[in-house]
Amino acid sequence: MTSGLPRSLEHPLPAGLRDLLPEEAQSRRALAQRVQSRFAAFGYRLVTPPVFELADVVERGLGTLSSNDVLRFVEPESGEVCVLRPDMTPQIARIVATRLRDHAPPFRLAYEGTVVRRRIGRAKKHRQIPQVGVELCGVAGPEADLELLELAADVLREVGLERFTIDVSDAGIVRELLHGVAAEHAEDVTRALGRKDEAQLSELTEGLATRDALLALVRLHGGREALVEAVALLASTRAAEPAKRLLALFDAAVARGLSSHLTADAGEVRGFAYYTGTIFSIYAKGPGEPIGAGGRYDELLSRFGAPMPAIGLGLDLDALGWARKDAGMGESAPDGVVVVGAPDDPRLRMLRERSLVAVALSTRELATSYARSWRFAAVWDGTSLFDPVTNAPLGKSASVTSVDEAFLQTLAVLRSASRGD
Repeated sequence: MTSGLPRSLEHPLPAGLRDLLPEEAQSRRALAQRVQSRFAAFGYRLVTPPVFELADVVERGLGTLSSNDVLRFVEPESGEVCVLRPDMTPQIARIVATRLRDHAPPFRLAYEGTVVRRRIGRAKKHRQIPQVGVELCGVAGPEADLELLELAADVLREVGLERFTIDVSDAGIVRELLHGVAAEHAEDVTRALGRKDEAQLSELTEGLATRDALLALVRLHGGREALVEAVALLASTRAAEPAKRLLALFDAAVARGLSSHLTADAGEVRGFAYYTGTIFSIYAKGPGEPIGAGGRYDELLSRFGAPMPAIGLGLDLDALGWARKDAGMGESAPDGVVVVGAPDDPRLRMLRERSLVAVALSTRELATSYARSWRFAAVWDGTSLFDPVTNAPLGKSASVTSVDEAFLQTLAVLRSASRGD
């Protein structure tokens, strides 16, 4: 059975894109605000890059993404080829190199926005990704890496997650073990290593001087003991230094109180050709994929004419929201009050002055129905405040315009619930 509507109205969105209706949109906005509040506490200033830019500017800093992931179009006014941003890090790099070139480093910048990527098959669900993140530019060494690990943990605790894992690695390990290997062959090896496919890896590394070390990386993941073993195993290879660097970072993070959230993988290959040192992925129960990731990319800024070390962290708001929901925190609390009265009812102003959402409807029946449909926390009929779902009383007022202390306390609770306090 069909609705009789034109197909364009039945299915108005391309695959991988979706609308957010009020409840979900409010929940995501509140989540982003909580994350940004912690970014700000660590000194990160918010910047807002445009949704599209010239292709040759963005693509020079794509990093781990392929040019096939980019949605291109010709800008009608200029005839220039532009792209919808597939990643915000190149945009931050451009801002640092141009708009902020007169500012003193280090640059601590935060961002928030949606990135759009071209995808095929099942991956189409990832075409539109709401992100928040930070970039720390101009600071080399482990202190910057530690700052971002601490910030990631701080943010996740702020949004209510206690059970999460930050998996750390160092891109230099695999890069150094594949030094001198032809690019195409190196890609095959890293794909097998990424899948932990020891059989294929054994075949692909036949004849390589670092074969034994590469095969060992398949199992060198877990806790500190895996890194200690990696340092010993790689001591006589080019990867000795990044292995020691990773162990030192792990120990420093433990000293900062992150031990219960840390794991390590000496054989992580994500973005090994782009990242220059520390890399990390963040996991929590629910999404089945990282809720965030980051790493050091010391060579990126030089592509924009401003060479300096840099490290970044990005969080997927949808995945983060999923993890919170899995932990029992996904639903936003009902908020606001529907007043039984006229549009000029003085109670509306009183409620709004207390930072509560407030609307008016003329009858108790209309107000209750509206409050249920749009998830308002309460209906105020002039003498009492009640729950629109259960009709249970929430508080009493002395009159239409005056309230007692208990009623004010009820309003404070509603305000806290609406803010997610």
